Amino acid sequence: MRLMLAVALLTSMGGVSMAEGNRIDIQRPDAPELAAPGDFDIGVRTLELVHADQPDVLGGGTYDRPLTVEVWYPADLAGGTPGGDYTDVQMANSDLKVTLHGQAVRDAAPLAADGPYPLVILSHGFPGNRFLISHFGENLASKGYVVASIDHFESTYENQLGFASTLANRSPDQLFVLDEMARAGDFLAGMVDGDNSAIIGYSMGGYGAVLSAGAGLAEAAGQMGMASPEALAGLMAGSDAYAAARDPRLKAVVAVAPWGGHLGLWDDTGLAGIDIPLLMIGGSVDEVSDYENGIRRIYEGAVNADRSMLTFQGAGHNAGAPMPPPEEATAGGPGSPFEHYADFVWDNARMNNIAQHFVTAFLDLHLKGDADKAAYLELDGGTWNAPAGDRTWKGFGERTTRGLVFEHLSAE
Repeated sequence: MRLMLAVALLTSMGGVSMAEGNRIDIQRPDAPELAAPGDFDIGVRTLELVHADQPDVLGGGTYDRPLTVEVWYPADLAGGTPGGDYTDVQMANSDLKVTLHGQAVRDAAPLAADGPYPLVILSHGFPGNRFLISHFGENLASKGYVVASIDHFESTYENQLGFASTLANRSPDQLFVLDEMARAGDFLAGMVDGDNSAIIGYSMGGYGAVLSAGAGLAEAAGQMGMASPEALAGLMAGSDAYAAARDPRLKAVVAVAPWGGHLGLWDDTGLAGIDIPLLMIGGSVDEVSDYENGIRRIYEGAVNADRSMLTFQGAGHNAGAPMPPPEEATAGGPGSPFEHYADFVWDNARMNNIAQHFVTAFLDLHLKGDADKAAYLELDGGTWNAPAGDRTWKGFGERTTRGLVFEHLSAE
């Protein structure tokens, strides 16, 4: 029923790129197989966490760092309970707050009987908020995951402050939320399998995810003037502080358009520190993270990781992760709300569905041990069907792999 509703909504939209009705759960008719929602009903709650006594990168001294977290989880619902709204969501590059719609039911009872479930952390870009990549939250929760999406303090639409804070705090925020979720009680009791955790990070969230995965910063990162050497000291490859912060419960990472590789924030030694499975997603003309010199450099440099890379040919920085632009984002031009979310070539819902497919296969394989999902990732370019030149990939319909490249490299 959930899938049929989403498809019907898209059909009524006529395939436009704007998210009419501001839905985060769109399933296009051409969506690949594993994009479809799973069998679980979805609940959602908002948590207010505090990371106490953290270095105040912008103001000096220390402070208690507040982190609002949206949590999606398998829910125990009576059949047919309708999904609710996400109200007062700040829209990018605007003073407007909008309402989003999806399948999750606010404060629904958790389905602990089938738990615990693997944990996935979502980490937005700069600026952003916990709803920017919320389509992953609902989609994965319906498949038996607990998903926690972070509002990174000093890095949101409402609270965008100095960039140094984002550089210093992204990975610590991610690992703090992993730890808090893994030991959480209350409504999450019996729900979270923290020993099987993953991070999905977009842009600066991807930067943090690469750090959390084991790629400590190069010494040169502290000399670039974006943050003081002291602020980044605990993130430096080879430092005792960085080694102590690694969390063995983190079993896989998805980095979408990760920022920083093109500037040399990591050297070869740092990237070689990643030894857990890595899925990279990017657009071939990313104008922010630099596809060739940044995103691909991370992919190729993580030589000790089993890694895959999905490329949307012709797409820019917004490939795969951001939800469709809210219908209120009608203004165009540089810096507009619309361009914050949208791509110039690809439809957001189309990219979201493709990303959901590959992320599902990747996480099911590495967090749930579902060996059957390996076939969705072992594509080797696919089978070519002459004369049309279309590739045949498991889970994709005829002609629906056009514009996509999927690669794999084994750990050395």
